[in-house]
Amino acid sequence: MGKELIVHKAHLPKALLSVRAAQYVRMSTEMQHYSIQNQAAVIAAYAHAHNLALVRTYKDEGESGLLIKNRPGLLQLLEDVENGQTDFGHLLVYDISRWGRFQDVDESAHYEFMCKRAGIKVAYCAEQFDNDGTMLASIVKNIKRVMAAEYSRELSVKVYAGQCRFARLGYKPCGNPGYGLVRELVDEKEQSKGILKKGQRKYLATDHVRVRPGDQREVAIVRWIFNRFLEVKCETVVAWELNKMKVPSRPGTPWTRVMIGAILRDESYIGNLLFNRRSWKLRQTHTYNPPEQWIRAEGCLEPIVDRAIFAKVAKFINERRVDLTEEEMLLRLRRTLLKEGKLSVGIINRTPGLPCSATCQTHFGSMRNLYRLLGYTPKRNYEFLESRPLWSEQKTKLASRIRNAIRRAGCRTSTGGWTDSLRVNGTICVSVRAARWTPGKEETHSPHWAIQCDTHVPAGWIAAIRLSEHNKAVLDYVLLPTDGKVKRTIRFSQAARRHRSIACFKTAEALVRAITRRVTRTSRASRAMPAPQNTRVKPTRPKARTGRARH
Repeated sequence: MGKELIVHKAHLPKALLSVRAAQYVRMSTEMQHYSIQNQAAVIAAYAHAHNLALVRTYKDEGESGLLIKNRPGLLQLLEDVENGQTDFGHLLVYDISRWGRFQDVDESAHYEFMCKRAGIKVAYCAEQFDNDGTMLASIVKNIKRVMAAEYSRELSVKVYAGQCRFARLGYKPCGNPGYGLVRELVDEKEQSKGILKKGQRKYLATDHVRVRPGDQREVAIVRWIFNRFLEVKCETVVAWELNKMKVPSRPGTPWTRVMIGAILRDESYIGNLLFNRRSWKLRQTHTYNPPEQWIRAEGCLEPIVDRAIFAKVAKFINERRVDLTEEEMLLRLRRTLLKEGKLSVGIINRTPGLPCSATCQTHFGSMRNLYRLLGYTPKRNYEFLESRPLWSEQKTKLASRIRNAIRRAGCRTSTGGWTDSLRVNGTICVSVRAARWTPGKEETHSPHWAIQCDTHVPAGWIAAIRLSEHNKAVLDYVLLPTDGKVKRTIRFSQAARRHRSIACFKTAEALVRAITRRVTRTSRASRAMPAPQNTRVKPTRPKARTGRARH
């Protein structure tokens, strides 16, 4: 198995590359059911006419051409081109607009130049000109790019005008309804056609979307939130009580003060529909519009909350906001510190008269700077923050070395979609992290190391840089498998490392070699695994096992 023939795509003969082509197809919305097939048919006819063999497809379904960050197909194509992982000499695209409707026409030209610099010829199969580099082709391409960008701008203006008109009529043009509300699809005669679930949209131009009260249990929770807030005068307390009662939120996550604040400010609960409070034209920047540009349709919804109760809540929230100077903020925080004996994000957020923790971070840079100005030393150890530039740079270098070593072994790598992670051959994931040193809580407890997994670390391998005492330098390197179920943090001590069979390496070179061996072995095993056959196997009774199972 170790001496099989490995074909390196970058070393294919030029004669073979000249007859191999890849195609890039994209459709803007999921409602264009046949757009991908139509593009593929035209590209296939072009390839047949020019004696080209299609060997690879890069595809973006339901993605707008305004930005590149939401197009994994194009990103993968450009990454393969930059890293020399292409096994074709031609790239076939339906037309200029499928390549992108970038508002900066130079961006589209830049991506095409990247392909040409790598020796890949770009052809637009449905255009009436040949992309042969002549002056005429350059002029037509630039005009087509400007036309593609202008089409998006004109369409944005028309869609925005239509949304404003329907919002004034009491329809909901876009967005999700609040908690306790649902979207109802109605026809031109205001007859209901059913409730729209999350992600669903209307397809007929004569249909419209109304908002009405939904689940009666959620409606009761909304009324309880307003009444309870008038009693406790604190969003955090309301959220804490909802979590204690195990009331599910709309996204399924625990309730927060931000969720409660959004409900308390939403005029939909008194029958008003607001639109154009914030705009995101051409997906460039989110803009908060002034109140005079808001569109308010009053009395178009069935109210849930009494207007008098909503007015009391709004009055309290408006009067609660007081503009404080930084000196006054520090003075109030010192008083709270003397009263409570300590400070934390939770104490700051629930204490009346104090700015929230987000406001403190905005004014003072971070909570550490705020504590330093107050002369307060928290119990939590923040030494690892000072060494963050050290191990952040080390992580980037280690990830680059692992990527290069795996590619030299004949495997294909790509960004896994996670920070400091890479995917090998589309299946195996390797994540690079830092194992921070943390002292024991007591003198008798030994120190341990913590690997922060952010939101999610995929199944595969975690290569971690283990930091020395007080996180001042690199101690060694560890390698451990993960099943993808760890959500927050992995902790282990020196004794637990041996018990959990976490491999340890003194140098980065040894770690890279170990990862390369494991990844290539797993990749070969997956390729050599025979396809499952539709045969029935007689079940056998498992043998009794004695002793402790090894995990």
